[in-house]
Amino acid sequence: MKYLNTVVLIAVITTLSSFMVKDAEFKVDTQKSKITWVGKKVTGQHNGTINLAEGSFTSKGKTISGGTFTIDMTTIKDADGSARLEGHLKADDFFATDKFPKSTFVITKIDSKGTDQYAVKGNLTIKGITNEVEFPATIKMAKDQLTASAKIVVDRTKFDIKFRSGNFFENLGDKAIEDNFELNVELVASSK
Repeated sequence: MKYLNTVVLIAVITTLSSFMVKDAEFKVDTQKSKITWVGKKVTGQHNGTINLAEGSFTSKGKTISGGTFTIDMTTIKDADGSARLEGHLKADDFFATDKFPKSTFVITKIDSKGTDQYAVKGNLTIKGITNEVEFPATIKMAKDQLTASAKIVVDRTKFDIKFRSGNFFENLGDKAIEDNFELNVELVASSK
């Protein structure tokens, strides 16, 4: 009888473990992924690209549970190819890429809002300063591949980027630059 109970217990544990949700990690393909930025000013806007150095998502079953991403700030480019603008964006007035070559984003909370729709909250670090940001995202999983897209609005002044901000300088007129900039993110990742 004792032997039969042990066999039954092992069978139950084996059956239950086959139904347990397994964690998975999806590594971002930096060559297939894309980040574009948009910065606006009174007289127009600038836009360009910036490269993702590395990134990954974690999931429990079919639910995204976390993620960590590193952006290579030294790769910031202007869509019009302006070396002057690119140099200024890398300088201390903006991202100080010689001192802070990387920025990071770590997901701290992610809530499903329906099919493939999520509310994402996490810690964004730029110039060594960390602030919480929130944004909606579309994340799709299919077997061993994951795609994600989001528009993230960032208040640059929270990261000590105050150049020509109307909230810190007076009488800028048409030289003022909006405090918020946009990061439009499209990620492709595969499970390890």
